[in-house]
Amino acid sequence: MANQLAANGDSRGFGSKKVSTDYDSSLELSVQARIFKIIVIGDSNVGKTCLTFRFCGGTFPDKTEATIGVDFREKPVNIEGETIKIQVWDTAGQERFRKSMVQHYYRNVHAVVFVYDVTKLASFENLKAWIQECNSHSVSPSVPRVLVGNKCDLTNEIQVSSNIALRFADANNMLLFETSAKDPKESDHVESIFMSLACKLKTQKTLTFQQMEKRDGKVHVQSNAKSTCPC
Repeated sequence: MANQLAANGDSRGFGSKKVSTDYDSSLELSVQARIFKIIVIGDSNVGKTCLTFRFCGGTFPDKTEATIGVDFREKPVNIEGETIKIQVWDTAGQERFRKSMVQHYYRNVHAVVFVYDVTKLASFENLKAWIQECNSHSVSPSVPRVLVGNKCDLTNEIQVSSNIALRFADANNMLLFETSAKDPKESDHVESIFMSLACKLKTQKTLTFQQMEKRDGKVHVQSNAKSTCPC
């Protein structure tokens, strides 16, 4: 399911959910219905939208148009018996389409995917500006980040070598994935990009409803359990 917000759209009520006023029910629901917001950023035409289509829908879109404002898709996944919603946000790469939405886009981010086109050196060189924008909007250094080189199926047109990309990823504390949203043989690789982030986020947020108890009108947290996530 895709939802698009116009560049000048009103976000009031967006994604809101009415929950019971009962204290225990609200607490349990908030823990059970976990959503991880992952944003995908990079230059225009690097394949951000196609990557989100491949992950959420399992297909490559027959036709795509430039993203106007912000697009997001959701996919429920099961990790260690818990259903988690991965919400993937895709933004326009062109400043004129995204300027008014930037603040909303970076709000409450859990992970960031930086995408470049392996056949376009400029899209790789511009990653520094995208990282700077991310940092300028107070995205914490503890928020997991990965680097994705897309369109690796175009082997005769590659301008960014794996070694160069790996050095950049290491320098910025990111994992590197090279893949193709178009090539069906790479679908598992695309899936692993987002699933690895979801597993890492779940490991960081091991708090479960069973670890909470209410005493004197307050929530008391017991020691965190170790995650056995296989991702």
